[in-house]
Amino acid sequence: MNAIARAIWFIESHFESDISLEEISEAAGLSRYHLSRVFGLVTGHSISSYVRGRRLSRAVPALVSGSSTILEVALCAGYGSHEAFTRAFRDQFGMTPDAVRRQAHARNLVLLEPIRMDTDHLNDLEPPRFETLQPMLFAGLQETYPYGDNAAIPSLWQKFNTHFGHIPGQKGNVAYGICRHIGEEEKFRYMAAAEISDASDLPADFTTLKIAGQRYAVFTHRGHISGISLTMHRIFGTWWPTSGLEHGETPDMLERYDERFDPYTGMGITEIWLPIRA
Repeated sequence: MNAIARAIWFIESHFESDISLEEISEAAGLSRYHLSRVFGLVTGHSISSYVRGRRLSRAVPALVSGSSTILEVALCAGYGSHEAFTRAFRDQFGMTPDAVRRQAHARNLVLLEPIRMDTDHLNDLEPPRFETLQPMLFAGLQETYPYGDNAAIPSLWQKFNTHFGHIPGQKGNVAYGICRHIGEEEKFRYMAAAEISDASDLPADFTTLKIAGQRYAVFTHRGHISGISLTMHRIFGTWWPTSGLEHGETPDMLERYDERFDPYTGMGITEIWLPIRA
């Protein structure tokens, strides 16, 4: 069982009790910091949002059946009051627990089911190569996304591609997707960018980012870009925990798109660069 699958198993086995990130990390065999980074990349959920969503989804049948009071359901779901449970439930489903109880069904709710990791062909990952990059300056378009709600990333690339090739100071013909986890929040920053020589005369909506020189493990994703999450699952769930390496500085991950990738069809070769401590 790979590291992310172990984390999910532990959550599914204990989420009705008060579990900590430290306990989940220990079960997964990853550091708390590293698990927080990669869980969202692999599953599309932050750890806290997954635990919260599973607890609230499990509470729905009891609300529908009417067999327990709302306070009893709230306490079983790990909430100390009717009010706290109602706020969390409304944020998750767009309805209050009272409204769900009155309608006596859950057909209009999107429940969070257990994540089942597809572990087929996990050994197909090509061994990485290792490279050292000098400091780089990037410019591009950046947005912040919650884990699990990153469907707008392709439209960010569509907007960026109208600039690519004639960005002032652009170096080379390589595009980069730069991913950065935001501390303890349930969000990440994603930047569609190109390397530049200086930051003058950039479009008004562009953002710049300087990345320190460091060493990287470089993986290859082949095929359509929509399948990149499975490649990341292989990297973070299986390869990384046994590599003996420590994650380097910002960013969390670089996607590198050169002439081998066709942005029109989404097909080709994408490189995934992970910073490591030398």
